[in-house]
Amino acid sequence: MVCDENKDRRKEGCRKRKEIAKRETADAMESGRPFLLSVEETMERWVMLRKGADFARIGEKFGISPRLACLIRNRDVIGDDAVSRYLGGTIGDLYDGMLMKDMDKAVEILREKIADGSRIRVIGDYDIDGVNATYILLEGLRRLGAEVDSDIPDRVTDGYGLNLHLIQRACDDGVDTVVTCDNGIAASEEIAFGKDLGMTVIVTDHHEVPFEEWNGKKEYLLPPADAVVDPKRSDCTYPFSGLCGAAVAYKLMEALWESMGRDAEDLDDLIENVAIATVGDVMDLQGENRIFVKEGLQMLGRTRNPGLRALIECTGLADKTISAYHIGFVLGPCINASGRLDTAKRALALLEAKTKKEADRLAGDLKALNDSRKEMTEQAVAEAELMVEASALKDDRVLVVYLPDCHESLAGIVAGRIREHYHKPVFVLTGGRDGLKGSGRSIETYSMYEELSRCKELLTKFGGHRQAAGLSMKRENLERFRKMINEKCELTPVDLMEKVVIDMEMPFSCVTEGLVQELGLLEPFGKGNTKPVFAARNVVLENVRILGKKKNVLKAEARDGAGSRIEALYFGDIEDLKGKAGQLLSITYYPGLNEYMGKVTPQIIITHYQSS
Repeated sequence: MVCDENKDRRKEGCRKRKEIAKRETADAMESGRPFLLSVEETMERWVMLRKGADFARIGEKFGISPRLACLIRNRDVIGDDAVSRYLGGTIGDLYDGMLMKDMDKAVEILREKIADGSRIRVIGDYDIDGVNATYILLEGLRRLGAEVDSDIPDRVTDGYGLNLHLIQRACDDGVDTVVTCDNGIAASEEIAFGKDLGMTVIVTDHHEVPFEEWNGKKEYLLPPADAVVDPKRSDCTYPFSGLCGAAVAYKLMEALWESMGRDAEDLDDLIENVAIATVGDVMDLQGENRIFVKEGLQMLGRTRNPGLRALIECTGLADKTISAYHIGFVLGPCINASGRLDTAKRALALLEAKTKKEADRLAGDLKALNDSRKEMTEQAVAEAELMVEASALKDDRVLVVYLPDCHESLAGIVAGRIREHYHKPVFVLTGGRDGLKGSGRSIETYSMYEELSRCKELLTKFGGHRQAAGLSMKRENLERFRKMINEKCELTPVDLMEKVVIDMEMPFSCVTEGLVQELGLLEPFGKGNTKPVFAARNVVLENVRILGKKKNVLKAEARDGAGSRIEALYFGDIEDLKGKAGQLLSITYYPGLNEYMGKVTPQIIITHYQSS
């Protein structure tokens, strides 16, 4: 627990940052730079979406309300075909994996290797995406009679992705062909080493392709593998590039099965693994990802995988409808915990478990690991927040936090929590055997991979996406990196304000049981397909009460400007909101239903508020 003194210090630091932001905003306005600013005190900017379409026609065509049609349009779903896939897309609507660059090469190589009885090794990654991708490739190949095994790097001793040690170990074991998943696109040296040893290498990945920039032009650097399957390739014309590593692996197995005259429908059970990886790796729930997750969640509820069933039971979800939330915050962290604190091979063993006894034991171990991880995370987050508040770090636009005693596997989680607190890009670095290692988490307006590329001379290794990245550096480069990453940062004060995107203004009288049920058509919710955000003006909170064992829930009766009343809940800074009872507020909210003693009544969850 953080002491009250530390909490007060953080609040005072937050107040000062708000004052600075106000001054910077005023300066920017005077200088003529465009800004969107909603209120004077929140460090938030509220933006109302206004995307046009014939909502009445769309509603009539698809049997939905014009309001729901508007919400779908706000998620950039445009055209009847896209709306149809969004509302009712099925496995049959997925694109042909053979459209990916080099997929034909990868399929042909694997067909030959299976026919020859060559030894194949799948090398994955230690996170939820890599583990599930590894399992998908193993299952798909084994069912075809391939001689295949797997290897997953150790987070501490091996680091991310391929390394020379893993390649050498594969060669020593008599492996003929290496297939990567969720890694490999940046492993040119390691793959070249494998090729020199006479091995065949197939890369399946979904990460950004490394590049060098010359005179403002990017030169992409593909590894020298026999086939490189990655929808992020600039020369790949696959219609959807936002797949996770497990989805790319599934596409490869599907294409391979079809090429060998097998029914790819026999692989449908693996879609639940794609869903877990897609949500767990925080991919946008758009396009194919939406279909994978929607279908996978249904499968997960009736899964025949003993390991997944055991994990569902031991986490208390056996009697619940599994949602994307449960993957992201209950099941997924347990799978990830093995790669963070032990070995990801334990999570893979869970997926491969054949008996209930074995599955129950492994599931219990993973839950215990995750419980330990949560405690360690809270301690590290408290230390990081104190470090920022007590130093000049809080004035940086990009936070670089060094936690020497933090377990390196927790760096990404801690970075994400600090990003949420300050709404700034954050890198958390920890002490490693060969220098510093860490992870970064970004905000919408800052491309982490691109910015790391501008500082690569200070790094020994880096990779990732727009909003998440991993990096390593020599210890002596820490301060130079902190200075350079901030000097090259082009974020404006507005970029550093949390953006609250509002779908529409809606009075409380519109919140009905029917509306809530219709909103269910938009699920699954997650990154790229967030819950709708509604707004109301001139709201007054009355009959305010504090509930919950931890006194962390505010319950009130909310009255809007039209006089409509509704039950409201709030889970944020309840003392601050309680102090605004009786005042005129503008709020954002999400509708829900309260079920009590057989009675169902509408309610709202308040997400943000401002003084009117």
